[in-house]
Amino acid sequence: MQINGTLINYYFHCQRQCWLHANRINLEENSEDVRIGKVLHEINEEKNKLSEITIDNVKIDKITQDYLVEIKKSDSDVEAVKWQVLLYLYKLKQKGIFKKGKIEFIEKNKQDKKIHYIELDEENEIQLLASLEKVNNLIQSPNPPVAILEKKCKKCAYYEYCFI
Repeated sequence: MQINGTLINYYFHCQRQCWLHANRINLEENSEDVRIGKVLHEINEEKNKLSEITIDNVKIDKITQDYLVEIKKSDSDVEAVKWQVLLYLYKLKQKGIFKKGKIEFIEKNKQDKKIHYIELDEENEIQLLASLEKVNNLIQSPNPPVAILEKKCKKCAYYEYCFI
C-alpha cells in the first residue's frame, strides 16, 4: 500500500487510528470535526480554484512559487501535520520540484502562531523514510495497536470503536 498524507499524519497522531484507517475501518463519516474540516477544505478550494494538486497518491492543498501549502482547521497536532508536509515535499522532490513547506492553521488554539514553516533537509528526509517503513510495517500487522486513552481521544472519530 502506498502511504498517503492521511496515513502519515495518523501515524504520528495515533498509531491505532492509522492502522484502522489503512485497514478500511473508517468511522470518520460520523465525526463532526472531520465534516467541518472537509467543508473548510472545500471553501478554500473554491477560493483558490484549481489550486489542489494530486501527485501520485497525495493531494496537496496549494503550491506557490516558493511553498507547498497545507491548510488545516486547527493546530491540535502540529507534529503530525509536519510529517504530512514532509511527505509531500519528498514526493515533489522525487519529481524534481524543490519547495519549502508552509502549514496554515485556520484556528490557533495550542500554538502561538497560525503559520509554521518546514523544510525537507537531509535529517528530516532520513527520518521520513524510516517513518514510512514503520507505517508500512504497522498497517501490515494483523491487529491494531492496543487503545490507549488520552485526552485527544474524546474528539476522535474512532473513540466509540476504541473505548465503548
